[in-house]
Formats: sequence, C-alpha cells, structure tokens
Amino acid sequence: MANDLKEMSFWDHVDDLRKMLLRSIGAIVLLAIVFFALMPHIFDRIILAPCHSDFVLYRLLCDLSQHTSILPDFCNDHFEVKLINIQLASQFFIHMSTSMWIALLVAFPYVIYQLWTFISPGLYAGEKRHARGAFLAGNIMFFIGVGVGYFLVFPLTLRFLAEYQVSEMVPNQISLDSYMSNFLTLNFIMGLVFELPLLCWLLSNMGLITRHFFKTYRRHAIVILLTLAAFITPSSDPFTLSVVFIPLYGLYELSALVVKPDTKGTEDEEEVSPDKSPSRK
Repeated sequence: MANDLKEMSFWDHVDDLRKMLLRSIGAIVLLAIVFFALMPHIFDRIILAPCHSDFVLYRLLCDLSQHTSILPDFCNDHFEVKLINIQLASQFFIHMSTSMWIALLVAFPYVIYQLWTFISPGLYAGEKRHARGAFLAGNIMFFIGVGVGYFLVFPLTLRFLAEYQVSEMVPNQISLDSYMSNFLTLNFIMGLVFELPLLCWLLSNMGLITRHFFKTYRRHAIVILLTLAAFITPSSDPFTLSVVFIPLYGLYELSALVVKPDTKGTEDEEEVSPDKSPSRK
C-alpha cells in the first residue's frame, strides 16, 4: 500500500481529487434537477405536512392524550398554518435552493463514499476498518438526527410558535421565507447534533477526552441540554420540553459509552478490589 502511494505523483493526487469532486458535484446537480421537477409534490406532502392537523405526530399525540392528562391538547382539527409570500422572487429562489439542499442531503452518503475512495489508498488496514465504521456511523446518525428534527422537534416548535400570541390584536402571518429558514435550520442542526457520539469517539482516539470527563460533567451537561431543549422548543409545557431533552441526553450517554475508559479510574478500581492489598494506597 505504501509503495502504491509513493508511485503516485502530486499531480496524480490532484487528478484523483478533481475526479472525485466532479462525480460528487455531478450527482448533486443531477438530483437537484430531479427534485426541482418534483418540488411541488415534495412541498405539499413533506415540507408543508407539519402545517396541518393530520400530521403523523399530531395524530399520535392526540391518541395518547386520550389515555393520559399530562399531554397537551393535540386534537385540534382546526390547526392549520397558512403561509404568505411577501417578496416577488421568493417562491422561485426557495424552489431552487430547497431542491439543492434536498439533493445535497440525499447525495450525502455518495459524497462521503467518494471521499472515502480518495483517502482510503493512503490508510493501513486497521485505519481503513475504523474509518469505514466511522463513516457508516456518521451517515446513519446524521439521518436519524434529521428524522428526529422533522418528525419531532420542528412540528412541536411550529405548533407552539404558530399558536402563540403576545396579544389577540396581533395575528400571526408566517412568511414562506421564515418557515423555510426554521425548517432547514432545525433539521440540519439536529442532524449535526446527532454526530456528537462520532465526534466524541474521534476526540477519544486522539486522547483528548475519556469516560471520566462525562462522569465529571454530567450534571453540567443536564443543565446545558435542558437549556438547549428550551431554546429549540420555547414552550412552557414540560412534555414538549422532555421529548426534546430525552433524545439529547441519550446522545450524551451514548457518547460516554463510545469513548475510551479512563485509565486512572481503572487503576483506582484495581486498588480497592478485594484481592489487592490495601497497603498499596
């Protein structure tokens, strides 16, 4: 492997990089064209689906509220968010930009694969095995995060903010630009947040953090995650806060599991084990 790497000149690497970029950009552009043609159906059935009372999360919470009194009322069949457009070219540019964003999202695994084909010849067998697993886990966790954002975080945020009024004299008129900005931002942020275990695993392999770090700062993390959940879903309802906080805290605990155990903590456990002499202390 090392010999193959030495035989390649600098310009050979540049040529491989150019081919990798062209294939990735070509896939994104091709998908963007396809999604541009399908965008009216995507908008009506997917992007704007949380604007209606028959969205899957609202129906599920409505069914659950029939059996418990701690849930807020999601059985309002009259809930509907009607968007308005206040700028002449907004709908056209949003049509184009959303097509590109969705194409980038769908092509993300292919782009990562192209990146892998470019860097893998320079890795050893053990490094390849770990990097392949990291790329696969990163893709899976990112799409899980986007799914949580779309099916859970964004609908709850939209439902609360769309019905919130500082005064009855100020009706809500939500613009298309505002809706799309929040829709894309929240889903993208949740996708990145779900990369936390992979990031912690990488930092652990670099020797920057250990499991002891998560044990030490667990209480601090709970406060920070509660604050983040309250910021994402600005609702005084404890149920809405908890359904966002629980996945975030689950990511924290998952990150604690994938990092390396603390060496010092392991030594301390060995010192207090019954088969060791207490004089070692």
